[in-house]
Amino acid sequence: MAKKNILTYEGLKKLEDELQDLKVVKRREIAQKIKEAREQGDLSENAEYDAAKDEQRDIEARIEEIEAILKNAEVVVEEEVDLDKINIGCKVKILDIEYNEELEYKIVGSTEANSLKGKISNESPLGHALLGASVGDEVVVEAPAGEISYKVLSIQRSN
Repeated sequence: MAKKNILTYEGLKKLEDELQDLKVVKRREIAQKIKEAREQGDLSENAEYDAAKDEQRDIEARIEEIEAILKNAEVVVEEEVDLDKINIGCKVKILDIEYNEELEYKIVGSTEANSLKGKISNESPLGHALLGASVGDEVVVEAPAGEISYKVLSIQRSN
């Protein structure tokens, strides 16, 4: 059985929009590039043609990837998330005990994870350790540098 791809509604919408753009806009653009490259004559030494075909392969691979994600998608209804315990779809504020630094993350499925935007996967070491924790709980994460302790300060809906 295929792995379920857990998504928030925002993540689902983003993937659907990207898929639509790839299928409608990008496919048309690449077809035009290939047509123009073909009109230049000899395809065996035509760098534009080769680049366009490579781009076409990349687009088709991404379309396939998104379709596979969406086929096995399970959407978390963020309004129904229980705020007593950390779950996917929550925004959490935690305290790095060693550095006395407050951090804020949104817990999302692995498909949506983007640490630069404060979205961590439920499968990441920190995300996994936080799942099920309540306000006031201390969680310990095994990291390459050793154990890191965090205290849960707040849990809220992300929207």
